[in-house]
Amino acid sequence: MPFPDTYPALTRALQARGYEKPTPVQEAVLEPGHEDRDLLVSAQTGSGKTVAFGMAFAPSLLEDSGKLAPVSSPYALVIAPTRELALQVQSELTWLYAETGARIACCIGGTDARREARSLERGVHIVVGTPGRLCDHLSRGKLNLSALRVVVLDEADEMLDMGFREELEQLLDAAPEGRRTLLFSATIAREIASLARRYQKDAMRIDMGAGQKQHSDITYRCVVTAPHEIERSLVNVLRYYDSPTAMVFCNTRLLVGQVQAELLERGFASVAISGEMGQNERSRAIESLRSGIARVCVATDVAARGIDVPALGLVIHASIPSSSETLLHRSGRTGRAGRKGTSVIMVPFNQRRRTERLLGQARINAEWETVPTAEMIAEQDAKRLLEDPTLTEGEVSSNEMVKMLVERYDAQRLASALVNFYTAKLPKVEQLRPVSLEAPARRERGDRNERGERGERSKREPRSYESSGAWFRLSVGRQDKADPKWLVPLICRIGGVQKRDIGSIRIQQDQSFFQISEDKVERFNSCRAGAEHDEVSIEPASAPPEGKGPARGGNRGGAPRSRGPRSSEGRSEKRDKAPSSRKRTGGSRSGERSSRRRS
Repeated sequence: MPFPDTYPALTRALQARGYEKPTPVQEAVLEPGHEDRDLLVSAQTGSGKTVAFGMAFAPSLLEDSGKLAPVSSPYALVIAPTRELALQVQSELTWLYAETGARIACCIGGTDARREARSLERGVHIVVGTPGRLCDHLSRGKLNLSALRVVVLDEADEMLDMGFREELEQLLDAAPEGRRTLLFSATIAREIASLARRYQKDAMRIDMGAGQKQHSDITYRCVVTAPHEIERSLVNVLRYYDSPTAMVFCNTRLLVGQVQAELLERGFASVAISGEMGQNERSRAIESLRSGIARVCVATDVAARGIDVPALGLVIHASIPSSSETLLHRSGRTGRAGRKGTSVIMVPFNQRRRTERLLGQARINAEWETVPTAEMIAEQDAKRLLEDPTLTEGEVSSNEMVKMLVERYDAQRLASALVNFYTAKLPKVEQLRPVSLEAPARRERGDRNERGERGERSKREPRSYESSGAWFRLSVGRQDKADPKWLVPLICRIGGVQKRDIGSIRIQQDQSFFQISEDKVERFNSCRAGAEHDEVSIEPASAPPEGKGPARGGNRGGAPRSRGPRSSEGRSEKRDKAPSSRKRTGGSRSGERSSRRRS
């Protein structure tokens, strides 16, 4: 069905933006009989909720002429959980109400509160904002809600999860009792229902069945990778899918910085968004993403809601989401308003079971795959080049330059030049060894068995590395202040092993030696070959030469230390030196006491 033509100004605005018919949630809230009622709406992210409530509260705001008269205090209040979502709502309502004369103010943290206050004092019809800043203006007397006709709670579940219940109640208590209350939420949990019962009257419940339809336009994929290669694997995933715009989500600000630096180094046009950034920085980053200046946005969950980029076709979870709700809201940045999208979860092989539980809780069926190899990416590049509109749809030119090139060079030379021009602008691909998709499940079962066996073995016999482990040499020694405290984490990171897999560590003057248990040697060599470790060099070695320095570190993983002859030499050397040292010290002190007595 088409949009109702009750208010021609809104209908023209929708047509100008390319809206031909309402989405399901828009159609539901615009049904006849809902004009004056409170609404409790459950709908998925990206379903067109902003236009839905913008159209729904039009009867409460517009005059018969379809215009809005000047006012001293607002008619509508829209509360959103994040700054980005509030700005997006303001932007959507601005074009929707462009012909009505509506004045719309946005009140959010990170911006000039005095400028917002001046805007409120001049008179606005609609106020959009975050709970904290709105309450600040309310308590300072800058926000007058006495004439309010409608209140909208957008993403109410998120606001409650973020701890804004008191602020919401303060705002709702300050609003007139006769106003309409429109509550939009992804799910109607117990707290949402409680809030609705308290602040809504005879509300119409609209459930769009988000649980059944929320994944229909999003393809979910899980990419299994080594834990220490997440960032390098991420580079290949971005290159393989090559979306015009992509978002990469990380769980911490620190990881955002690391991933952003890695992408910039590889040649990706990217921006970053995290909580410590000012609002102006965040707004510029989002705008560069929308305009196409940047193709990748690396962000914390602060951007999981409120960013709507039409060309956003790819979402990557560089960190496994903390909950199924976070997974859905992150992924909801793509596959919006009928467009298709892809959501990729980067899964370290030792966190596969956790990821499977997360997918089960979110009722998502995902495809499992390995990290795209350089060969796979090259095939995709060739396919994209052959299907490039410049070749398939562009007009064949006959100007002089084209004629000169055709006359001077043969077809192979021209094709080679075209390929070189095309690939020169592409970011560098990482050379990675794929991780087996079957290995993680067996590994987890094996780890449990190994832990059980290890517990019994530790009671019965020590685990000796001297006879069964393999030795490796590090290019740092005592002169480089080598110490097991930082050598062990370095070895684990580069070799993809754990502390318990490391045996003896022998630190010498200009180099160090360490052992890896025999059952982990193959894995250590595989990870070592594919890892970047410019700070040191690691190479296989025979047992360290005798007499080159004392043993250091031992088995840092907790297994019993080997009692080989090398260690006993080191202990003997210490015992031999200690008495002479004490004698010299004691003699010196005796001489000092004698000297004092003589003086």
